[in-house]
Amino acid sequence: MKKVVFIGYGAMAKTVRKLLPAGVELCAVVVPARSVDSVQQQLGHAVQVVTQVAEIALSPDLVVEMAGQAGLKEHALAVLERGWRLAIISVGALADEELAQTLQHAALTHHTQIQLLAGAVAGMDGLSAAMTMGLDQVLYQGRKPPQGWKGSPAEKRVDLDHLEHATVFFTGSAREAAQQFPANANVAATIGLAGVGMDQTTVELIADPAVQRNTHTIVAQGGFGQMRVEMQGIPLADNPKTSTLAALSIVRALQQLNQAWII
Repeated sequence: MKKVVFIGYGAMAKTVRKLLPAGVELCAVVVPARSVDSVQQQLGHAVQVVTQVAEIALSPDLVVEMAGQAGLKEHALAVLERGWRLAIISVGALADEELAQTLQHAALTHHTQIQLLAGAVAGMDGLSAAMTMGLDQVLYQGRKPPQGWKGSPAEKRVDLDHLEHATVFFTGSAREAAQQFPANANVAATIGLAGVGMDQTTVELIADPAVQRNTHTIVAQGGFGQMRVEMQGIPLADNPKTSTLAALSIVRALQQLNQAWII
């Protein structure tokens, strides 16, 4: 039986728990102090609910972060310093170069690994493989209906209530996109880290009244040829801001703990 720890217990973690593969057991959850009692009641006493990684009683096979950028910054280093393998979904936090270098150094020093989960997009395996020969260009386009950009800096760049045509309101690097548009941070950062880097990856953010779903398009070219990947995601029912595929990418990582074939 493989044992896993969750950092965070929001809508995504609850979905992942429901879909835990056979042979994988949730042994501990790290949550803020205000949530300990309610989460303990939900999970029962078979699962340890704590506020700090240091309180976890046993060594897990994998720790999965699903706590947002703040949760990652608070707990990731403690996980790595114990030599535990860490899978993260809040990849956008790594737009902070100092944090990224700190975690990388800790993983190498303590002989463990950080797994960056693909989250809401596909094609990261192909993008990383293509990078071994070199990539000439990587473009990510994030397209949402105008209302999907409400509450973001897009409101100051374009009139979201009266758009008639698709409008590109941001063009810049993946690092800039991750820092300025937190709702797209994980996707932009993941694509950047899988390919040519955050500063060399071009991002276009688009408000489009003709689309109904959030759409992620990745175009890359290099010595391998050219690839184009497009995803139209469906959000989690319990959290419209979270992609269903992001939760499923975690479930897939957990499935691999007990599989002979790894793809």
